[in-house]
Amino acid sequence: MANKVLIGIAALVAIVDALAPDLAGAGIASLLLVLVGLIYAALAWDPEDATGELIVAVAVGAAASADVLNHIPAIGGHLDAIVGHLSTVLYAGVATVLAMRILNRLKG
Repeated sequence: MANKVLIGIAALVAIVDALAPDLAGAGIASLLLVLVGLIYAALAWDPEDATGELIVAVAVGAAASADVLNHIPAIGGHLDAIVGHLSTVLYAGVATVLAMRILNRLKG
């Protein structure tokens, strides 16, 4: 249940921040996206077998960087911004996987 709530929060914040970036001030939305990504990955991803999630994170980040949706008239820029914000969540999850794998290696 917590996983679905975190996904909903991430999607809602990404959409709101993409469509109305001035609504949340001083990078609060970006901070919230990072925190959601960190928590979601800790709860939902297995750090020893997160290959699929890591591939999705890289693919979404590449799509966001390439601005592929920007070619859609009128809404493409907004869609690219949403994908960019969601890539922030996924990249934060990658950082969580890295930290968890390091901890697992240190524990032995």
